Amino acid sequence: MEENGSSEKDLLLYDVDWNEVWRERMRLHSSSASFTDSLHLWKDEDNARRYEKTARKGYGKRIRDTLEGLSITSKTRVLDIGSGPGTIAIPLAKRVGEITAVEPAAGMVNVLKERIQEEGVKNIRIVQLGWEDVDIERDLEGAYDIVIASLSLNMMDMREAARKMTAVCSGTVNLYWFADMPFWERNYYEVWPEMHGNRYHPGPKVDCLFMLLCQMGIYPDVTMMPLDKEYRFSRPEEMFDHFRTRFGVTTDHQEDVMRRHLLAKARREDGMYILSGETIYARLSWKAVG
Repeated sequence: MEENGSSEKDLLLYDVDWNEVWRERMRLHSSSASFTDSLHLWKDEDNARRYEKTARKGYGKRIRDTLEGLSITSKTRVLDIGSGPGTIAIPLAKRVGEITAVEPAAGMVNVLKERIQEEGVKNIRIVQLGWEDVDIERDLEGAYDIVIASLSLNMMDMREAARKMTAVCSGTVNLYWFADMPFWERNYYEVWPEMHGNRYHPGPKVDCLFMLLCQMGIYPDVTMMPLDKEYRFSRPEEMFDHFRTRFGVTTDHQEDVMRRHLLAKARREDGMYILSGETIYARLSWKAVG
């Protein structure tokens, strides 16, 4: 009897439309009071510069893990979806033939252009669009040997997003996404009720993504990895400036709550204010062609 019950429950998992689950969790996530979505957050160049500064200092292991997990040569053609300021694209460009970086946020694009100039990189082409708005015939120069989307899966229709990724790829698609609430989301979750009067809704996680892909007939290889996150600030005001937009601060009360929360979480070390935490993220990869 228990075996039958267990089987029925397993079957119910496949009856669920996981794309709709993803869409609903994204909708709830975006509806969190005073939440700033990534496009609006990163269109501001100051925010983009703060992110890029943090990435250079603290994302070394993540970048190494990503590059080591890709089968690349000096002729490999790469599509980087949601490239940001070139966190992956810039170091990867020095090892491959060419990269197309898709990034919608103006602030991130401006910082990426500056980094391309600074590093003397000649093989990155930028498409300033969201992935949903990309026309693969008009905007891209596929097929690509490798498609990556590293912690940038903010699409509402993930089924269509994955379909387009597969369609433009002649090798492997590689998605990187959170298995649990990342460090910054845990902070939002803790402070949102006091700050905004209602709960913060985390975005969808890799369990939903995996089931969605399986329903598409895609059975990805999955690798779980730790993601250490550390913010370092020389003074409290620098820390407050960094998080103010992220916490949706617009009133004196919200400012006070944010300051108390961050000062309680930060540790002092060598004259710096440090916020750090660990989460788990996953790499989901599959061959786009047989």
